Amino acid sequence: MSELFSHLSTVHVKQSGLWQSLAGIIVAILTASAWTVFRNRRNLHGVLSLSQLRGPESPSWIKGNYKQLFNLKHGWAFHKLLAEKYGSVVQVKGFLGRSILYTFDPKAMHQILVKDASLFQPHRIDTGGLVLGKGLLTTMGEQHRKQRKMLNPVFSIAHMRSMMPIFNDVVDQLRVALQERVQDGPREIDILNWMARTALELIGQSGFGYSFDNLVDDIPKNKYSIIIKDLVPALTQLAFARTYLLPLAVKILPTNIRTLIMNILPWKTLHDVRDMSNYMHQLSVDIYEEKKRALEEGDEAVINQIGKGKDLLSIMMKDNMKAASEDRLEEAEIIGQVWTFIFAAMDTTSSGMSRILHLLSLHSEVQDKLRQEIIAARRERRDGQLTYDELVELPYLDAVCRETLRLYTPVPRLLRKSVADTIIPLSKPVRGMDGNEVTEIFVPKSTTVVISILNSNRDPELWGTDALEWKPERWLAPLPESILKTKIPGIYSHLMTFSGGSRACIGFKFSQLEMKVVIAMLIENFKFSPSVNKEIFWQMSGVASPVVVAAENGHPQLPLTVEST
Repeated sequence: MSELFSHLSTVHVKQSGLWQSLAGIIVAILTASAWTVFRNRRNLHGVLSLSQLRGPESPSWIKGNYKQLFNLKHGWAFHKLLAEKYGSVVQVKGFLGRSILYTFDPKAMHQILVKDASLFQPHRIDTGGLVLGKGLLTTMGEQHRKQRKMLNPVFSIAHMRSMMPIFNDVVDQLRVALQERVQDGPREIDILNWMARTALELIGQSGFGYSFDNLVDDIPKNKYSIIIKDLVPALTQLAFARTYLLPLAVKILPTNIRTLIMNILPWKTLHDVRDMSNYMHQLSVDIYEEKKRALEEGDEAVINQIGKGKDLLSIMMKDNMKAASEDRLEEAEIIGQVWTFIFAAMDTTSSGMSRILHLLSLHSEVQDKLRQEIIAARRERRDGQLTYDELVELPYLDAVCRETLRLYTPVPRLLRKSVADTIIPLSKPVRGMDGNEVTEIFVPKSTTVVISILNSNRDPELWGTDALEWKPERWLAPLPESILKTKIPGIYSHLMTFSGGSRACIGFKFSQLEMKVVIAMLIENFKFSPSVNKEIFWQMSGVASPVVVAAENGHPQLPLTVEST
């Protein structure tokens, strides 16, 4: 995919050049360290300085609180501590003692994501394209605006409605697969595996007119779903290197030197990410080339594909051909969208669906009530198939999905980086280390900002004293006045789950539809219970993922006991 991951066989460099490059990295790090110390000291004199904010002690001057913020196991407790002890605006420490702004203050989030979004670029966006290509997640400014303009019509309600037959066909394949496995009685099944495979097949057929998986074999013949499932935890383990080391390497080292260093470093996680990225990039290219050939052959060739020309990629590529030259996307950008669609549509949605099923297995009364609603709704239809509008309007199914996405957001945090000195207003005063109250925070250029989706969705001042309880019924009654009066900048139901502003999740309605179609079918046909002897823990990776406590391999999995209803 990227020049970073080009093959070692193309690298021809003398050993002396390698040592000179390594020396350059060391000098750059020392220079950055000196500048950090100077800048932080200078900030101390500002009345509204970020360094005046209270926050936890840093266990390391080099790495700061980084390990606590991004710890797969203990991250949940640390983020909870930040909210309970320091409130919605906190100073934590990053690399070489730099101050990081951690916030879930509604006004601050609005400033960062909506009002001054151009001043806060997604963190690591300058290197994210090395993994994901030139897609919507990794572009900025005019390029991002152009891509979003091209993609917005693709995710319209009209297109969502037209996808229902494809969605129903895929989930019916899933139903048959699971029924074959439990026909002799209850059986333990890795639900995360099946949710990942189903999500991949749904985005494959409805997104690209392409089938990844027949949903028949216990282990898929391809590696796609396994790679996506493992990629985010691996990227989270590389968070420190991707934030501080990789940007330096990209700036000062040529491609061949970067590739050589990466290949000779004894770093398994780095090599795994390289291999996964290469594999998925080639897959994206293959999908694009196949679609391009079909479009060149004419409408009949496209109609003969799985999506019959109604898939997202066909629509996007046709619209792109008709677009004015200044609005047209490059080939690399379209390939980047394929990778982005797979990554975003599969990983976050499969995490959300798996979390719902895990919770329903723990709350049998909620599962039973939901099953009754779905069965009753289908009985009113002669063919048993619910339309798009009938499905999305089922009140208890909607409540279960909303409450899960509130309390257990798949993506617990967003990272931004300021590109200029700026002042962020707060919705309520906070008390600084000097005891004075502050209503605005001065944020220097190049400051890392962590937006806590997790704590915004769980704030007891907004959601009440039961904010940490999973209660689908809260969505069947009017929401608290505190929530309705607070201007949360999220695009979905007073929540930050799908972010907000110009970089909010463009496919959130697609994701919601996918969840509801899959969950409705599964709960109608199967009963889910916890595993008899396996404890489940959800890791705080970039996208939350379940693992079995004390399992040897540590790979994401969600074993649940499944039986036919």
